[in-house]
Amino acid sequence: MKAYELMTITHPSLDDEARAALIEKIKGLIAQDGGVVDEVDEWGRRRFAYEMKDLTEGDYTVFQFHAMPATIAELDRVLHITDPVVRTMLVCKDTA
Repeated sequence: MKAYELMTITHPSLDDEARAALIEKIKGLIAQDGGVVDEVDEWGRRRFAYEMKDLTEGDYTVFQFHAMPATIAELDRVLHITDPVVRTMLVCKDTA
C-alpha cells in the first residue's frame, strides 16, 4: 500500500452533522478495500484566494491514509459526483 494525502473543500453551508457524515463516507471508501486512515485533520472554514463556483470560503479537511491504487480511482470517482465537495486534491506521498 502507498501513502496518500487527500484534501477536500466542502460547501460552507453544510452543517456539522452532514460534514461528519461525509467524513465517515470518505473513511469508509478508503477502508473498504483494506486501506487504513492514519489521520483526519479538520482545518475548518477558510477564505479562498479567489472565487470558486461562486463561493468565497469553504471547509477544509485533510486525510492521511494508506491504500491500494485501485481504491484511489474509486475514491476520486465518488468525490467528483458528491455535491457538497467543491474541490479535492489527492497526492501520493513520497515514502523514500
